[in-house]
Amino acid sequence: MNKDTSILVVDDSHDMLELVRRQLVNLGLNPVVSDNVMDAIELLEQTTFDLLITDLNMPKIGGEQLIKFVAEHVQNLPVLVITGYPSIDSAINVMKLGAMEYLIKPFTAEDLAYAIENILSDIPEPSESLVNENRSSYHGIIGASDKMQELYTTIERTRSNRATILINGESGTGKELVARAVHYGSDFSAAPFISVNCGAIPEQLLESELFGHLKGSFTGAISNRAGFFQAAHGGTLFLDEISNTSLAVQAKLLRAIQEKEVTALGATKSQKIDVRIITATNVNLQELVRQGKFREDLYYRLNVIFLEIPPLRDRKGDIVSLVRYFNQKFSKELSKNKLKFHRNVINSFNNYAWPGNVRELENFIQRLVVMHDDEITMVEIPDYMKSKPAQKEEDDEVLSLKEMERKYIQKVLLSFDNNKSKAAQALGIDRKTLREKLK
Repeated sequence: MNKDTSILVVDDSHDMLELVRRQLVNLGLNPVVSDNVMDAIELLEQTTFDLLITDLNMPKIGGEQLIKFVAEHVQNLPVLVITGYPSIDSAINVMKLGAMEYLIKPFTAEDLAYAIENILSDIPEPSESLVNENRSSYHGIIGASDKMQELYTTIERTRSNRATILINGESGTGKELVARAVHYGSDFSAAPFISVNCGAIPEQLLESELFGHLKGSFTGAISNRAGFFQAAHGGTLFLDEISNTSLAVQAKLLRAIQEKEVTALGATKSQKIDVRIITATNVNLQELVRQGKFREDLYYRLNVIFLEIPPLRDRKGDIVSLVRYFNQKFSKELSKNKLKFHRNVINSFNNYAWPGNVRELENFIQRLVVMHDDEITMVEIPDYMKSKPAQKEEDDEVLSLKEMERKYIQKVLLSFDNNKSKAAQALGIDRKTLREKLK
């Protein structure tokens, strides 16, 4: 905010007009006041303003009509609503018409300054958070959209029990983050949380890593070693990429869950364990069961509680919050000022499909913070993220999801001159996953 910032204030109460005018002057801003909508419209037609502050309940013509006029006739003018008669319905209506903030009278000078700062910054706050009481985050998970609220509610149902949980979600949606939220939001949060990526451990070593081994039980076993099950005793064991386990390991997992005991490699006696099992996958386990690649009895043991993480493209209302979070996170890590984002950039983020989900967004914001120091405009946004006019397929072909993914990966590769490392980073996946998809 600076002294050149021009603000039009509309309210039928002269006392309120004078109060807001003084507060704005004290903030170093340039206010112009009007006590009715018709005069305000005339001012808007003659003068350029940076912000409109308007009351809702005014005689003859109300604030909603003024907001609608602004939406239809004045480009890029943000609106702050002030009202002494708040209601959810009116808040929702004015937000739909284009208002960006909603202040309830009486408000303090600090409240007004904070609202104006939010509006005049280049990234607006998500409007839905202004008109409901949804949680904007939950144990490290960022998101206030309806689908995330459903996820939080389901997680809370698991708070006081140790039922096994299966988490499903695309790559980059944050499956481990959800698993940690389950653990740290539970009554057993003081106990250990052990995370194991089953896809990152060679198959011949996975059994030893999970259940432990005794000295001499195999070549290279030079000492006794406890497994992840023993390490997680009393707490939570999170098994990511559970679909990568062999049928032999699956059999041992099933026994561990059923009998609540494990047997280390080379041991003759089993050991009792008290562990909550959370597993995660980005594939359809039921399909693997049908193919004979995953044990059906284990699947049902793991799938007592099912958590589906929505892809980022289905939670558009959370993108702005995530951009804010990652911008602040990486700017702090690098001791830099936070970046500003032009509104067109935010629009492009909201229109982009984010095939790599939250991980792709995080990687992209980190790269922007590293490479830039000021405002991010469309110049810094790669072509593959920009919206293009829809072109109808010549033969009106309906593509499968797999074919759409293939074409999209080809487009991203082309934009990076076939550099697989950069393409994988942009897609929010690792090179190994990209290689598998390219096959």
